Amino acid sequence: MPRGQTAGAASLEDHRFPCPSCGSDLRYDPDGSRLLCGHCGHEEPVPERRGAIPELDLRSAQRSELPERDFEAARFARCPSCGAQVEFDAAIHAKECPFCASPIVTDTGVARVIKPQAQLPFLLGEEAARAEMRKWLGRLWFAPSDLRDYAKAHRRMDGIYVPYWTYDAETRTEYSGQRGTVYYESRLVPVTVNGRRQMVTQQVARVRWTPARGRVARAFDDVLVLGSRSLPKRFTDALAPWDLSALSAYEPRFLAGFRAEGYGVPVEEAYGEAREIMNQVIASDVRADIGGDHQRITQMQTEVGQLTFKHVLLPVWLAAYRYRGRSFRFVINGRTGAVEGERPYSAVKIALAILLGLLVALALAYLQISGQTY
Repeated sequence: MPRGQTAGAASLEDHRFPCPSCGSDLRYDPDGSRLLCGHCGHEEPVPERRGAIPELDLRSAQRSELPERDFEAARFARCPSCGAQVEFDAAIHAKECPFCASPIVTDTGVARVIKPQAQLPFLLGEEAARAEMRKWLGRLWFAPSDLRDYAKAHRRMDGIYVPYWTYDAETRTEYSGQRGTVYYESRLVPVTVNGRRQMVTQQVARVRWTPARGRVARAFDDVLVLGSRSLPKRFTDALAPWDLSALSAYEPRFLAGFRAEGYGVPVEEAYGEAREIMNQVIASDVRADIGGDHQRITQMQTEVGQLTFKHVLLPVWLAAYRYRGRSFRFVINGRTGAVEGERPYSAVKIALAILLGLLVALALAYLQISGQTY
């Protein structure tokens, strides 16, 4: 069901958990894998439920035939600048977008969306993520000084669960192509030796092509596709790999104190990218099956049998700020600490670097000329 439809039987799920001791909101603490009350110190363990996670049938989703139990109601605010759809508490009416630092006003409407089936909980707390960001910024030579000041200012970072789709598929492919076998021929070729032209024998590689046909089969597990349009693809690619073997069954308590982004790419649309990934792997399997020294693929016909998917949430720390009217973002993998980001360049630092380079070049030229004169 496309995002934005009014919720039917699905109920609005609350990710707030009151402390039984003082009533304050509990927050998930990545450092201790627990719910923690910042007011009175009460804590509750949150166990992970790993193992087989139920998959949903993609063809049923394409026909809009998923059962109602696979949906939930969620309230999201859509950022008019970057398009991010971020889940907010019903009591919040205005907030800064964590993806681009633009001010947004929440939409209190409720949307019917496919439930998450699994998540990877945060392993890095905010301070650990900030430390990884400082290391990354420290390697940016031409960043403006106030960019580094931003990292030292201890501005709050946002922990966001970003939506992804994973796909499992059973595939069988029939192919036709050609196998290339390298052989060598002796040929006389002219060469120049000591200023004289003469003929010598050389071995020249040739390729003999023969027809090839066959079948390959491949079972795909957890082909991962981003379900969001709010972050550049190079950002999310840089955060990989994700330890998907550690996925645990969806547990709302892992979201306590964090926010979740709503998927902006429908599961049917994201499957197109998944098929491209699968096709690349299948083509590699076909080349291996053809064998020989070289391969040509002229045709592949793939049948897809069982085809399932999961909606999963992956943890990302976000820091966004505005510099001279533009938004710049940092993203940190909430489990490994991998960092990617946008950065402005300091014109002053670049000009000084160029000037220094010219001075060094002039000094070297002067020393060379002085040495020759001497």
